[in-house]
Amino acid sequence: MRAIEHSVEEEPLIKKARVIDKVENCCEVPMLSLNETAVDGNEEVSLLDVEVKKDTCVASGKNGEVNVEVESNESKIEEVSALSLADRKHVVSGGETIEKLPVLVELEKNNEVPVVENNNVCVASGGIREESGSNSSVLRKKLLVLDLNGLLADIVTPLKDVPADINIGRRAIFKRPFCDEFLKFCFDKFEVGIWSSRKQNNVVRITEFLLGDLKNKLLFCWDMSYCATTTVGSLENRHKYVVFKDLNRLWEKHDPRLPWKMGDYNETNTVLLDDSPYKALLNPPYTAIFPHSYNHQNKTDTSLGNGGDLRLHLEKLVEAENVQDFIKKNPFGQEAITEVSESWEFYREIIRMLRISSQTYRLRNFIR
Repeated sequence: MRAIEHSVEEEPLIKKARVIDKVENCCEVPMLSLNETAVDGNEEVSLLDVEVKKDTCVASGKNGEVNVEVESNESKIEEVSALSLADRKHVVSGGETIEKLPVLVELEKNNEVPVVENNNVCVASGGIREESGSNSSVLRKKLLVLDLNGLLADIVTPLKDVPADINIGRRAIFKRPFCDEFLKFCFDKFEVGIWSSRKQNNVVRITEFLLGDLKNKLLFCWDMSYCATTTVGSLENRHKYVVFKDLNRLWEKHDPRLPWKMGDYNETNTVLLDDSPYKALLNPPYTAIFPHSYNHQNKTDTSLGNGGDLRLHLEKLVEAENVQDFIKKNPFGQEAITEVSESWEFYREIIRMLRISSQTYRLRNFIR
């Protein structure tokens, strides 16, 4: 096992918004904080998810049953995938059951999230395709969450003798071969979203360059501010902090503008495509595919093309009934990080420290 090389300050690492319902009620909800000083511009995000449900009461009488619809303020409290692995024998992203840490929060009254009712498409400004009502086509396709760097392009420090396709935010962008063809396939067979761990401004500009008009078909375009961040340098680059892409934030609609209903998407019909396996450590097993990273120096790369290995793999996934079953039975690309991985102890320690910092945050919040 790899020794732990980095220290983690005992302070909040993931931020969790409190859920508002009734002043006299108390609920258990994880309270974690996002780090404000991560590499490439971590942005603090405060997310709230409240769903008002309607209960149907059935009364029996001589003249038959009468259905009475009663509206109740039953708030669905969001939970962050959490972070206790010390006492678990299963594997994160390979069979791990992650314990969720409770935090006692006083609830306040009359503070609800407004419902977005807008048919306009807006990816660049808010990162979400805003729609009113439910989209029936969403339910017929699986949700494909695409990374940018290493998957659709190679984003590197500008090179003197190698001209890039474009320079954005002091970075050279090399578009991957067959990217356009691959994206058309993705939008045809899946519902598609972008999730990158870069700054919002750069994500928007890179997305516009790579996708062109297809960007208007995105269900969402998320940046680092939606990631769970830490202050620990990654094994690949000590100056690049470890971040996680928690799919629960999509499934539980942490952003109410997401154009689907809570429950439409889950671990059975969502797949994350990312070249960094550790970023999926907070997610259920077999919900991500980890292709090998694209390098612009590879002039013979055909993975995204018709007949390419990644394209063929996704074509089979389209026909699968269950994402997790398919990924488990059809391994592809890099392996998920498990207990047998060399880096397991490194990431296990990070998750353990996340739990400690969340407890500290809970205590401070309770005292206030």
